[in-house]
Amino acid sequence: MPNLDRKIFKMDIMNRILCNASICILILLMCPSAFTQKAYFVDGFHGGVYGHYPQGFTQYIDSTFRAQPGWAICLEIEPATWDAVKEKEPRAYSDFLKLYSNTDRIEYTNPGFAQSYLFNTSGESNIRQFTFGIRETRKHFPNLRFHTYSVEEPCFTSSLPGILRSLGVSYAVLKNPNTCWGGYSAAYGGELVNWVGPDGTKITTVPRYACEKLDIDTTWRTFAANASPEYIQACFRAGILHPAGMTFQDAGWRRGPWPFVEYSPIEFTTWTNYIENISIGTTDDDWHFSQEDVRVSIMWGSQILQDIAQQVKSAENNIIQAEKMASITKMYSADYPWPLEKLNAAWENLLLSQHHDCWIVPYNRKKGKSWADLVKIWTDVTNRNSKQIIEQSASFFPIETKEEACVSVFNTLGVPNSGLVTVPVPGELNTNAVSVIDERGMRIPSQIIYKNNSPAVKKIVFNALVPSMGYSTYSLQHNKPAKQENGVSVVILDNGSYQLESDLYRIVIDPSAGGVIKHLTAKKIGNKDFVDHRSSRKFNEIRGYFGAEERFVSSTEQPAKVEILESGPVRAVVTVKGNIASTPFIQTITLIQGEERIDLGIQIDWEGNTDIGEPTDKTPRDYYTGNKRPFYNDLYKLLALFPASLDSPKLYKNAPFDVCESKLSNTFFGTWDSIKHNIILDWVDIYDPGENLGLALFSDHTTTYAHGENHPLGINLQYSGGGLWGRNYIIKEELKVNYAIMPHAGNWKDSRLETERTRWNEPLLAISGIKGKSIPVINAENTGLAVVSMVYEGNELMVRLYNAEGDNGEKQIQLGFIPEKAELIELSGEVIKQLRVNKSGSKSSDVKLSIQQYGIRTLKFLINKSDDLAYEPE
Repeated sequence: MPNLDRKIFKMDIMNRILCNASICILILLMCPSAFTQKAYFVDGFHGGVYGHYPQGFTQYIDSTFRAQPGWAICLEIEPATWDAVKEKEPRAYSDFLKLYSNTDRIEYTNPGFAQSYLFNTSGESNIRQFTFGIRETRKHFPNLRFHTYSVEEPCFTSSLPGILRSLGVSYAVLKNPNTCWGGYSAAYGGELVNWVGPDGTKITTVPRYACEKLDIDTTWRTFAANASPEYIQACFRAGILHPAGMTFQDAGWRRGPWPFVEYSPIEFTTWTNYIENISIGTTDDDWHFSQEDVRVSIMWGSQILQDIAQQVKSAENNIIQAEKMASITKMYSADYPWPLEKLNAAWENLLLSQHHDCWIVPYNRKKGKSWADLVKIWTDVTNRNSKQIIEQSASFFPIETKEEACVSVFNTLGVPNSGLVTVPVPGELNTNAVSVIDERGMRIPSQIIYKNNSPAVKKIVFNALVPSMGYSTYSLQHNKPAKQENGVSVVILDNGSYQLESDLYRIVIDPSAGGVIKHLTAKKIGNKDFVDHRSSRKFNEIRGYFGAEERFVSSTEQPAKVEILESGPVRAVVTVKGNIASTPFIQTITLIQGEERIDLGIQIDWEGNTDIGEPTDKTPRDYYTGNKRPFYNDLYKLLALFPASLDSPKLYKNAPFDVCESKLSNTFFGTWDSIKHNIILDWVDIYDPGENLGLALFSDHTTTYAHGENHPLGINLQYSGGGLWGRNYIIKEELKVNYAIMPHAGNWKDSRLETERTRWNEPLLAISGIKGKSIPVINAENTGLAVVSMVYEGNELMVRLYNAEGDNGEKQIQLGFIPEKAELIELSGEVIKQLRVNKSGSKSSDVKLSIQQYGIRTLKFLINKSDDLAYEPE
């Protein structure tokens, strides 16, 4: 639990104890047998050296536990904590390790490296949270067996069953009764359920029971937190034979067995003991848990949280690309030294930036070392290491020549990829006569751009085509550039509007209405105009409720100035310079030949803080206990809006290793007890089954989206106002956000939105000065599979696959090498089965494996460096 007003907390606890004591006495007088049925309680400690773990606390747990033979505890302690305890309190450390190894009344329930929320970060990050955390925890507890996943905060995401089971975990708990500030899971079911993940994996789970109501007297817990009599009796009435309450205390709370348990008789237990030896044990209640069953809300749109989300997303993408680049290099060059230390440091710093406290209390800690300050420090390490790894990897490639006028373009996706790259033009080449030559010797369309309009600083952009997990080489020559027939163009129409046109789209921008998009015509989708002209809102309009104005303010209220930065033939870029209220903004619209995605961005140079969001007259105290809070309601936040001409669309959104079909009629809520899942991790998509058309919206960071029956799709750009615990989340700097839209035919799967996500997150990498030839290291084309990660461990190549867009069944993966052995393994390292390697050439092969949709699989290839059949490009 984050720091809060202790007086309010203690007063609340005492009032509830007195009140419930009176109730208990009354019930006993009226019904003496009311409390004869036993209930159960799971106590424990949460936190660690990064969150909160005071010196001397290990000794306190040890001595108190030894003095309380009826007590049992679960531990959710950051693994790095034990390094600090070992160094500063060696005797307490030694005593506790002996205690842990000699009792079954202590259980480790979350060895996550940094106790991440999981719903707001990538699926691969979630895996690394556990694999790095388990590794670090086992340095201190070598025989640790991770049986049950249970947490104090709402650290849940829909794909957890598959991840946990692959790690060897048997059970899960979907309760977080005493720390619901940031949210909670949906209430469902009885004593046990089978939590079914999107890939069909089941895990036996203790849910937040359907009868486990949110506490009406607080905004941070359910009735299970203190095992209130009304809660226990509701459980018995619901047929729950062995009801369980739960509280994980913050590390540092010296309350021994949780003293606020209200029901009696009660038995303290661990979760694994409860499930295996107390509960009904098994159930046939399969709960297909949706990502929308994760009901969470933090200060989305606030500038500090926006910065954190952008920094984390960027670092996630960079380290994945660096790891893949290093793996590709290792495959080609036996002399390449695997950068283990740099990779480990990059991952560990990234994982720390995903700590839940970074996101829910970013201002906490000392000045200069707040959680937000630390996220910047941590992600800077990740980004710096990733950049160095990529640069070092490129320098080890076997090359034919090293020429200034050569450029190799690398693709880290498991499918062939095309995309725009930008490289410097060597100084000796004439700016007006530079052509790009591909590996076939053909000139391809290109475009010269100047930095700050200076001919002395020139770059060239062109569309590169690169094989999967490999690279293509291009040359720059003194020659006329290739002609681009019907390339991208920008023209000014007679009515003053600006028209951008490519082979795929025609976009008309209206300066008189603040620079909104008046028409968006998809030329190859039946010339469909995706702008809804019936809507009262405009396409790409910026709108929100400004406290100083006491009204909704829109970018459409004042005319804008449109400037052409680039006009083709490969890329067109225009800026829209307008005002919202009295504040200037700059929007950027980018259209690329052959590119389905339309890139958008906005920059707002705020002049000081201005309140944006739902108006409120609440006092700081209300932010502790008030059920209604202004940061909940996205309707009032600054939104970029996209009213689309789609009738009765369904909405889909991606989540870590999942795509969720929304069941919400709208995303709007204003109270703690009515939280809805409205998070955009990477993309949301509105799809009209009748027309078989859709519009996808991408975000450069985790935030929220807005949508409803009478409200267009929108992305949350800014919130400024009150947050949890009375903190004022203010604007301190400029707003800078990138997002994108993509009209498409077919549903999200037909239009390959998950592939588009990886294309945006892992753009092509252009490295000047080297020339060589490439074969794909791994090719998963036409399988629907994404290569999530690729990493070496000794002479073994680990490849993680995610079935993002494919159907269930067998998949064939092409390999640009011949491994000595191929195995399918669990995340725990346990071998599932040997895979047959089928040679398909002198230096290539393939393997086949079965994988469910939304499933993840890890392949382990034994690489024999003495085998001359592999590694050398053909």
